[in-house]
Amino acid sequence: MLTWIGHSCFRLDCGGYSIVFDPYQDGSVPGYAPVREEADLVLCSHEHGDHNARGCVKKKKGGENPFTVIPIPTFHDDRNGAMRGTNTIHLLESDTMRIAHMGDLGCGLTGEQKEMLSGLDVILVPVGGYYTIDAAQAAELVEELAPKIVVPMHYRGDTFGFDVLGTVDDFIQRRGDVRVYGDSRLVLDGRTERQTAVLEPKNKR
Repeated sequence: MLTWIGHSCFRLDCGGYSIVFDPYQDGSVPGYAPVREEADLVLCSHEHGDHNARGCVKKKKGGENPFTVIPIPTFHDDRNGAMRGTNTIHLLESDTMRIAHMGDLGCGLTGEQKEMLSGLDVILVPVGGYYTIDAAQAAELVEELAPKIVVPMHYRGDTFGFDVLGTVDDFIQRRGDVRVYGDSRLVLDGRTERQTAVLEPKNKR
């Protein structure tokens, strides 16, 4: 089960093991309630306050992680990190699924990185621009990587997100397989259809 908490924060539950990606600090992102999750593992793409709030996630005692976690170093901008520093893509692999959380990706990928990320089951990708790749760049990237399920994140809605970010509209207009959910959750299994899944953030005020 995948749950969009809000902004770039997601919770992934698999076989009783929980992973939270990029929790944001209290009050750091307009329109979102604080992150108050519980998980076995927290993964942060970089150390900006809207992505690194490990202390907002209560750690469980911990079971066995069903995923191998592969960090892929990238940049938060298109100037080799000169503007905003580095960014880490987290690639998770199990016997049945490959998922990538792209963090605040702000640059193009190398050929080797694209090969590592080719044919994903799920990609969580920023689409809002300004701080990250924009809708056009994100659409081009997912077209090339050809994941089964695309989940846009890090964008502005009517009541949430930074004013400088774009909305999700420009991205989904470039996709032909859009499903808009009135829920924050998406079931991930072999029966989940190929799609661009627009979720409703759990922590939207």
